[in-house]
Amino acid sequence: MVETAESNNTTTVAIVGAGVAGLTLGNFLLRSGIDCIVVEKRSRAYVEKRQRAGTVDSRGVRLFREWGLEDVVKDGSSPKEITGGTWMDGVMYPLGFEDVDTDAVFCPQQVLVRNLTDAFLEAGGDLRFEALDVSLAGIDSERPTVRYRNPDGTTATVTCDFVAGCDGFHGVSRASIPAGQLTLYSHEYKYSWLSIMAEVPTDSFGMAIHDRGLAARFPRGADASRLYLQCPPGDTPEQWSDERIWSELAARFGADVPTGRIVDKRIVPLRSVVFSPMSHGRLHLLGDAAHIVPPMSAKGIHLALYDTEVFARAIIAKVQEGDASLLDNYSDTCLSHLWNYQAYAIWITDLMHNAGDASYEGAFRKEIARAELRRLNNSPAASRLYDELRAGLL
Repeated sequence: MVETAESNNTTTVAIVGAGVAGLTLGNFLLRSGIDCIVVEKRSRAYVEKRQRAGTVDSRGVRLFREWGLEDVVKDGSSPKEITGGTWMDGVMYPLGFEDVDTDAVFCPQQVLVRNLTDAFLEAGGDLRFEALDVSLAGIDSERPTVRYRNPDGTTATVTCDFVAGCDGFHGVSRASIPAGQLTLYSHEYKYSWLSIMAEVPTDSFGMAIHDRGLAARFPRGADASRLYLQCPPGDTPEQWSDERIWSELAARFGADVPTGRIVDKRIVPLRSVVFSPMSHGRLHLLGDAAHIVPPMSAKGIHLALYDTEVFARAIIAKVQEGDASLLDNYSDTCLSHLWNYQAYAIWITDLMHNAGDASYEGAFRKEIARAELRRLNNSPAASRLYDELRAGLL
């Protein structure tokens, strides 16, 4: 391969991955006067259409506001008023007193990514799509490098002071850390979700708890919905015809649900994963590169944004003040927060599933879970902690 010279191949922070974490970090650094380059293996069109979670909790919304990026969570295509709750055997419960001061919004991830991309480029950011075969070298040295191949076959090497690995669970960043340097903590759930993307407008969201298993529906823009059905881990998408999906959703919600063309369906194993530490040498892992939470918790974006702010402030202190303490403590700071939300994720995931299908944990655990759900709905004291965790304020 032939080496090619880019306009600038030396920077302070090389960011691998143009998802929520990578683009948020890029915007934070640019606004603080710190050079960065973002490399992304996919095309811009692919990234901006990639369907992922759609909830930005109160902490996330306030974070963007504090950094002058409040417009990135605005989505003109989503319903203006969204109602919802939790259905149990066909009866809807609000589940929570909403006393917490919440700014949470539904913003499809592809919209958030598109808005963050626009903000980064408008601020003069260096964003390189279709950076293929990315590899990291020298992460234990003072000047690590990020090497990639352009679509025309030429290669480029970015030399930097720090690497931010924001390229997800299957990305190259974590894989670049030598074997034996990370400890893996993981928890596999006994059930999976059938995840469905459908061309169905909705102004309601929520979970349905039923003997047949959990179901969920969430808006993903003006004319799309993300739907979930609890299923055994061994199921395949081929076992779920469109007719069966709509029938099962209606049965679990106890009412007719809007139907439309299903454009994607896949089995999603539920798992909780943590890699520790979240740093090695000059490489720091952010978001899904370091941890996974089940979608039931709706905290994937929350945790990615938390890592991003901690890392951004650490880099700012190091570069502008020569203070390395925040950067040295980056992993410990993020992991302390992460374990709190892993505990929440396991609690809410098990609670909602155990309250429905008794085939996994038995009838006794089912009744215990239902008693706890009723307490959350009826007790202000029990509801307060749940509301604060849901809003991302703890």
